[in-house]
Amino acid sequence: MANILVVTEHIKGNFEDISFEMLGLARELAGATGGTCSALVFGAMKSNASQLGAADVVLAADAGDEYNPEEYSAIVESVIKDKSPDLVLIGSTSMGVDIAGQVGTTLNLPIISYCNAIEASGSAFKCTSQLYGGKLNSQVQVSQQAIVMVLAGSADPETGKSGGSASLEDVSAGKGAGKVRFKTLIEPEASDVDITQSQVLVSIGRGVGSKDDIEAIEELAESLNADVSCSRPIVDAGWMSKSRQVGKSGLKVKPKVYLALGISGAPEHIEGMKSASTIIAVNTDPQAPIFDVAHYGIVGDLFDVTEELMDELD
Repeated sequence: MANILVVTEHIKGNFEDISFEMLGLARELAGATGGTCSALVFGAMKSNASQLGAADVVLAADAGDEYNPEEYSAIVESVIKDKSPDLVLIGSTSMGVDIAGQVGTTLNLPIISYCNAIEASGSAFKCTSQLYGGKLNSQVQVSQQAIVMVLAGSADPETGKSGGSASLEDVSAGKGAGKVRFKTLIEPEASDVDITQSQVLVSIGRGVGSKDDIEAIEELAESLNADVSCSRPIVDAGWMSKSRQVGKSGLKVKPKVYLALGISGAPEHIEGMKSASTIIAVNTDPQAPIFDVAHYGIVGDLFDVTEELMDELD
């Protein structure tokens, strides 16, 4: 019998998809072992507890509505001490990195990072971790209380929304004042194009090579009546604005067609575009993780493919 605790994430009053994905995994594990599945929510998210249908119980902690690493970590520590779950599922996200590291160190718990699959294995759990941008999978056998950091996109978020009606329990967690204070949420600046509304996106990654080469991609996008988006390295290099970035730290998009050129497919990027109706990937590396989610893939140079596409369109 295994009891699983899911630490939910929210932003601007809405649960993030990773919360539902982890809840779906937890429900499956609890069902396989005859255990229970609980979800920890913070602050005003208590009023949205009914959305977490896959949980047996929703634990509601009094906290600020905006994420605070000190406050939330202290609450998670307190809940783990009180409830003694066998596994604690935390998102492999910026918030998750804050919380898992702090909690794991304080409570002396092992942390399994970059996990994309969890199976019940006798009295233990078998966790599969995705390493080196998805090029290597590592399996870990867990037979003690542990924290598992789950990669976004590891499960269908709909599985975490279905089920019965979870009971609600208020939890008292000594969070302390702490030194960190929430100031403001910084979002991408407004752009001439809202890529979240685009029906066709031509998206570029590190493989584009240089800023000057983006012009050829823009010509292709114009011919396809598409908008241009990108992965994080392009924004970090200053070649495109943040408002064009797709991914966990950028924007989530759901176009009819997503053409990924020179994008390796890091989990953070995949989280932002995995819901596209048709994903076409072009990369020189046949082992690039982007091919795992693509409906169509081409192993080749993106500029050769772009040139051929332009010729066909002409």
